[in-house]
Amino acid sequence: MALPVAFFAIFFAYPVAAIVARGLKADGVWRFGRVVAVLAEPDVRHVLWFTTWQALVSTALTLLIALPGAYVLARYDFPGRQVLRAVVTVPFVLPTVVVGTAFLALVGRGGLLDDLWGIRLDTTVWAILLAHVFFNYAVVVRTVGGLWAQLDPRQEEAARVLGASRLTAWRTVTLPALAPALAAAALMVFLFTFTSFGVVQILGGPTFSTLEVEIYRQTSEIFDLSTAAVLTMVQFAAVGAILGVHAWTVRRRESALKLVDPSRTARRPHGAAQWALLGSVLATVALLLVLPLAVLVQRSLDAPGFAYYKALTRTDDSTFLVPPVDAVVNSLQYAVAATLIAVLIGSLAAAALARRDAGRLVRGFDALLMLPLGVSAVTVGFGFLIALDKPPLDLRGSWILVPLAQALVGAPFVVRTMLPVLRAVDERLREAAAVLGASPWRVWREVDLPIVRRALLIAAGFAFAVSLGEFGATVFIARPDNPTLPVAVARLLARPGDLNYGQAMALSTILMVVCAVALGVLERLRTDRTGEF
Repeated sequence: MALPVAFFAIFFAYPVAAIVARGLKADGVWRFGRVVAVLAEPDVRHVLWFTTWQALVSTALTLLIALPGAYVLARYDFPGRQVLRAVVTVPFVLPTVVVGTAFLALVGRGGLLDDLWGIRLDTTVWAILLAHVFFNYAVVVRTVGGLWAQLDPRQEEAARVLGASRLTAWRTVTLPALAPALAAAALMVFLFTFTSFGVVQILGGPTFSTLEVEIYRQTSEIFDLSTAAVLTMVQFAAVGAILGVHAWTVRRRESALKLVDPSRTARRPHGAAQWALLGSVLATVALLLVLPLAVLVQRSLDAPGFAYYKALTRTDDSTFLVPPVDAVVNSLQYAVAATLIAVLIGSLAAAALARRDAGRLVRGFDALLMLPLGVSAVTVGFGFLIALDKPPLDLRGSWILVPLAQALVGAPFVVRTMLPVLRAVDERLREAAAVLGASPWRVWREVDLPIVRRALLIAAGFAFAVSLGEFGATVFIARPDNPTLPVAVARLLARPGDLNYGQAMALSTILMVVCAVALGVLERLRTDRTGEF
């Protein structure tokens, strides 16, 4: 635990504490009265209300739209089922900047809806809500559908035999069994939408602002660190509460159900109603998930002769110090470095947490590992600039700053992927190897590593995809001569002109393809047959 604890203490807790202290401390005196003053401001209360309101509505819409897809993938066996599973997962691994750009191409100025019917939804709350459903559809399908596939259908069939209607049987038998998974999925969707940044930044315009966007605005545009510090504390408290409830639902799900092999529960659809349900799910996926990405690709090819892609190789001194295409190489290099760091830190943490003799303090660290996913990435990035400015931690001019920030987000995915597999290793295998004279290192190499190798590769793939798309922190610390892909896309979208817009679409398409390839590798390596995250 020593290295993971030191890593999160130095590169997460310290920068966040530094930015909060800078905002709430003046002349050596803490100004806690500033907290009350900030929260009393009407604009801040409006941001808090909108952040909570849009997260609740986004969560409800996601559950409503994604639950039929979860049922279809859990209970129906049809040609292309694995392809559909991969397609619905692509949006989840896409950077939020790409999601915002894709919907901008669909519902924004000059988008598909604008061209066909003169309808524009950018700078409206509907664009934000639809983009959030797009991004989180896979969370519900894979989390709820993964459990649904393992529920024994004979229990519901027995209720039908005893006279219950199909709705009553589902409500009284299946729904209570799914409740922990539904709660876990709803909480994760709420967490992701409550802390939404890239989507709201691109689609919301000046009208709508979540806590994360407001923290960015206060730090980078207004330079009001005290207000940003208060908002950071509010978001930190909210995320901590959400993660606490989520941990409780996960423990309940793990201990309360008897599950069956999911290969025994999926059947070929029969009857008009089941085929109609399958068709409606396919139509939803095509319109909500595939269409925005297809329009994104089409907009990147609007200019003849791949002009937008060719323009990426030229330098525009007013926007970039290097050709935008260099952001591709930069992002790949940063993501590889971040993946190595995340795998090292996450693997050590997972190994410590998996031990049956782990104390309460070690188990408590499991919940803390999830905080970087919900705490303001903007605060972390700006905290890097403020806190890591003195020897021996003067890293502001070092390239390693970006991978470190990306690894903070990737490490929790490594832990969540590897921990269940490590916990499933029979302790007697380790004990037998130790009795035969194997050292602890050899026990890990000969016993644990062969079992967790594929999970380790999957964890590395998730860390790579997440690192590639990290935006909130890197927007502060990526240098102008070494921009990442998400930062380059955001800069291009912020500038007027068709050429800048087209280049943003082209870069987003490249980023989407790289993430989709990484997801394809993950699907081939996936060891969890339930399809659950």
